[in-house]
Amino acid sequence: MIKKAAFYTLGCKVNQYETEAVIDIFIDNGYQVVDFSEKADVYIVNSCTVTNEAARKTRQIARRAKRSSPDSIVAIVGCYTQAFPDEVSEIEEIDFIMGSNNKAQILNRAEEMLAGKSIKNDVKEYSELKKYEDLELKRLSNTTRANVKIEDGCNQFCSYCIIPYARGPVRSRGEEDVVEEIRRLSQQGVKEVILTGTHLGAYGSEQGNSKALTQLMKSLTEIEELKRVRLSSIEGTEIDQEMLGLIAEKDIFCPHLHLPLQSGSDQILEAMQRPYSVAEFKDTVAELREKIPELAITTDVIVGFPGETESTFEQTLEVVKEIGFTKVHVFPYSAREGTPAAEMEQLNGNLVKKYSKRLRLLNESLMLNYQEKFIGQQKKVLIEEVRDHKTDLLTGYTDNYLKVLLSGSDELMNQLVNVKLEESVDPYHLKGKIVN
Repeated sequence: MIKKAAFYTLGCKVNQYETEAVIDIFIDNGYQVVDFSEKADVYIVNSCTVTNEAARKTRQIARRAKRSSPDSIVAIVGCYTQAFPDEVSEIEEIDFIMGSNNKAQILNRAEEMLAGKSIKNDVKEYSELKKYEDLELKRLSNTTRANVKIEDGCNQFCSYCIIPYARGPVRSRGEEDVVEEIRRLSQQGVKEVILTGTHLGAYGSEQGNSKALTQLMKSLTEIEELKRVRLSSIEGTEIDQEMLGLIAEKDIFCPHLHLPLQSGSDQILEAMQRPYSVAEFKDTVAELREKIPELAITTDVIVGFPGETESTFEQTLEVVKEIGFTKVHVFPYSAREGTPAAEMEQLNGNLVKKYSKRLRLLNESLMLNYQEKFIGQQKKVLIEEVRDHKTDLLTGYTDNYLKVLLSGSDELMNQLVNVKLEESVDPYHLKGKIVN
């Protein structure tokens, strides 16, 4: 009888990549992968611990799986277990846990438990997470684009962030391995790859190579089948002149950078232990736009950090307006046990909601402003493999990360097509028309 496995992923693109790689291992060993809502022999929850809510959802999903299939093996792996192993171990419904490393061994642990063996939980100490774990994608649930993990871990220790404890120190993947995987994925039909990591800009830094990411990007220009490369997120302080030149001059690199601001107040940035001032961030953006005038710059902003006042929040609003981001991901601050910020005096939750609402309204205005700059222009759009569920129209992204809805046949899916951008539907979508 064919054994079945189900997977649920919470959190970031790194987690998504790792889950797909583990799914490949299960398929290679004869498992049928089913939806998480179906009956399975093994359920794997790849966890997130960035917020308390992410941890709560991880617990909820794992317990739900065990209730629906009591005889199954249920495991929680990843960041939540790495940062809080004792807490996760207390969940009665869980059969075993693993941390952020050794994900390639998940299948072996599950097989041992299915055979009736007792196993120990596998969570290494932070200091033991020294080697990059090699995983690779073989099959893809989506061939339009693929997340490709090139780095793990973070040494930055921002005061609000649990991730360095959950992912360990910086470890980088070998350039040859990255290039070979991306070449193979491109030959399988992947049109766009997103280079991702826990701290992408730190790629190669543990080996003393501050140019490693730029060198990798140069190597990717030699892959003939590859159409687009996008960077997932990077600190503005980590973009050197050569990297900027590549993005400006080589069509393969999307004119889109995600630069986390987090706050527009120097007082709050200092409390967050961020590695730049507001003035330095503005200077970086000005330099980027001088080189690439229509560059899409998206960002993250944490709202309601301890010490946030009406005055510091207004400073953030003004900085966000002045920079004119393409999109702002608004994160209401959530105290995470184990971080310095969790020990600070917390803001009233209603005030955090109020600030968040104001910033989200500003974000929608900024998104519309950016979209309208391109109405009437032609852009290449990479069509997704599924239609928009509300309109049943084709959907896709321009290289500068504008989401476009358009009419067309299914044959256009996973193709780059020329599209005239006609009008804004809402802050999140443009309507377009295919042109020859």
